[in-house]
Amino acid sequence: MTEINYKSLPKPTKLLWVDLEMTGLDIRRDRIIEVACEITDFDFKTLASYEAVIRQSESVIKGMNDWSRNQHKVSGLLDKIDKIGRPEKEVVHELVGFIKAQFGDEPAILAGNSIHNDRNFIKQWWPEVEELLHYRMCDVSSLKVIMNSKYDVEFEKKGLHRAFDDIQASIAELQYYLQVLKGNDS
Repeated sequence: MTEINYKSLPKPTKLLWVDLEMTGLDIRRDRIIEVACEITDFDFKTLASYEAVIRQSESVIKGMNDWSRNQHKVSGLLDKIDKIGRPEKEVVHELVGFIKAQFGDEPAILAGNSIHNDRNFIKQWWPEVEELLHYRMCDVSSLKVIMNSKYDVEFEKKGLHRAFDDIQASIAELQYYLQVLKGNDS
């Protein structure tokens, strides 16, 4: 692993929004079955995106917990795994190339909702991707706690549980909170 001097890095100009769908939440046992990434600037303009459905072994899919199985069946993801699922190694290789092409030598700041959980899965199963990430993250759920508790502001979000849709919802939620805060500033 390359040692990075974070103080010498330029000020970030973009975010790497990531959402993963998994077979459950146990990082030792469950696996990633879908990934979506969207790179935005700080005005939330999309600069690039990537998404893939990942094929996992039959035993991993059969070992999925009931909640995940139901969600992924309703969302259509389980059918997509069979039809268009790709080898995990191939997806990781593409994802590493995507991040390097977009961020160069700059570590990518991971962004999303409850992104720490996705990062734990990345660290466990995709260490090549983890190496490209900045130690800082932009977690929308942190702002959600403040906005709900301090300002009694809630963002209405659909529970789609498809990676790309969830990223779009996270970006919209952050924009909403920033707009509310901007209005409270006046």
